[in-house]
Amino acid sequence: MSASITIRDVGKRYRSSQGEVVALAATSLTVQPGEFMCIVGPSGCGKSTLLRMLAGIGSYDEGTIQLGNGTDPPRTAMVFQEYALFPWRTVLDNVAFGLEMRNVGHKERQTIALDYLNKVGLTRFAAAYPHQLSGGMKQRVAIARALANQPEILLMDEPFAALDAQTRHLMQEELLRIWEAERKTVVYITHAMEEAVLLGDCVALMTARPGRIKTVYPIALPRPRHLALRTTLAFNELVQTIWNDLVDEVNASRDQEWGDASRLAEAASPPHGEKES
Repeated sequence: MSASITIRDVGKRYRSSQGEVVALAATSLTVQPGEFMCIVGPSGCGKSTLLRMLAGIGSYDEGTIQLGNGTDPPRTAMVFQEYALFPWRTVLDNVAFGLEMRNVGHKERQTIALDYLNKVGLTRFAAAYPHQLSGGMKQRVAIARALANQPEILLMDEPFAALDAQTRHLMQEELLRIWEAERKTVVYITHAMEEAVLLGDCVALMTARPGRIKTVYPIALPRPRHLALRTTLAFNELVQTIWNDLVDEVNASRDQEWGDASRLAEAASPPHGEKES
């Protein structure tokens, strides 16, 4: 099963001793059931903040977020950039953790966990511990754990960012294969434009802070998709089109960082005419 996501005019502010920072402003986005939505944008634009709101682990100050029909909340699962595995649990027990928290019986959760380990090609490592795995293998365990919990919505926050290029490409193909089979609703955060176009049905571009959805690009490329798609003209034209739109936001974000740094430096300086001690 999969579920829709509707975000309407969501805003988020952070308050500190330096004042108020508006992280998100009037952010609206709709994700259809079974859709693979990728979100890109400059650093600090609120991508991860928005994802945490969808996961129910982050609050917002205005607007609404509706998952599914709004009355029967769909099950969600999140995959982080950090693997977030329990070092004292075996691979199998890590994958079965969510099911255990839902009080699924031991035999059933072991069967489900083994099934998802098989889907990510790690059955023979079921009895291993996280420290015995490579980075790519750990992330496959994290994905298997998320899927084993049988979510209707899968949230992914730059899950492959820490991997080397070769492993990252393999993981992209692995994720595409699993998604084709299960068609979960996915919201996927990434800084990599090529990754967004390869994976997504749509790519949502966010503005510099305060973040909002600037443009949603439909990715009308055939499925199933494979890495060879990167060599096609249509693929590279889409990447370039989105990048051309993004570069203005990246520059705006850098200008903000310089402005923020200048204001902090000014606030830390002694009053005019006084010397630092």
